[in-house]
Amino acid sequence: MTLLRSALFNAYFFGLTAVLTVAGTLQALIAPERSLRVAVVWARLIVAGARVICGIRLEVSGREWLPTRGPALIASVHQSAFDTLVWLTLLPRCCYVLKQELLRIPLMGPLIGKTGMIAIDRSAGAASIRRLLREGDRAVREARQIVIFPEGTRGAPSQPLALQPGIAALAARTGLPVIPVVTDSGLRWGRRAFHKRAGVIHIRLGPPIAAGTPREILMRKLDSVFRAGVGSAPGDVDKLVD
Repeated sequence: MTLLRSALFNAYFFGLTAVLTVAGTLQALIAPERSLRVAVVWARLIVAGARVICGIRLEVSGREWLPTRGPALIASVHQSAFDTLVWLTLLPRCCYVLKQELLRIPLMGPLIGKTGMIAIDRSAGAASIRRLLREGDRAVREARQIVIFPEGTRGAPSQPLALQPGIAALAARTGLPVIPVVTDSGLRWGRRAFHKRAGVIHIRLGPPIAAGTPREILMRKLDSVFRAGVGSAPGDVDKLVD
């Protein structure tokens, strides 16, 4: 059953992505400012398809920390492609920090560019940090909610990765509190995995780490929260941030 559901979902995912990419490209010629709306529709339909076809449900805790308007900075564990779309459904004006290679995908790449996401060349060293900061300034001016994956790439649920410096630089530049997030999405939608397994994907937001927190303390708190993971109780995650 898992194999059949996964096959149906993958067909749905790629078919829907192709249709909305073409539709979004045509719309962008007329009203490029509406490109983010197309991305949100796509993400909502994918999340709904995962629920209906694969039996993957979403449970979000710590919703009191979920931004409802204005600029915000969210630092999340990254385990799955699911993480790269779900925030479009949870935030009013999501702005992902993503790898620049995605902009080279035919049709989809230019459309991603029009949504105002922050694309970074991970091999560019200091130049990538400078671009991240410039684009972070732009996102704040536009009242966007920035979502960054401090680990820099997807990791297995049981293997937290070292944190990259971009999150500390972005927090210092924007002056925003950092909202830490843990998830177990990789248990249901694995990295480069064909199979999508029925069950619940948990997303847990913790209380914001205060703006102006020194770099070393910020990184230590984030690392503690990420390593505690979604398996810890909400109160335990709160204590790690305090």
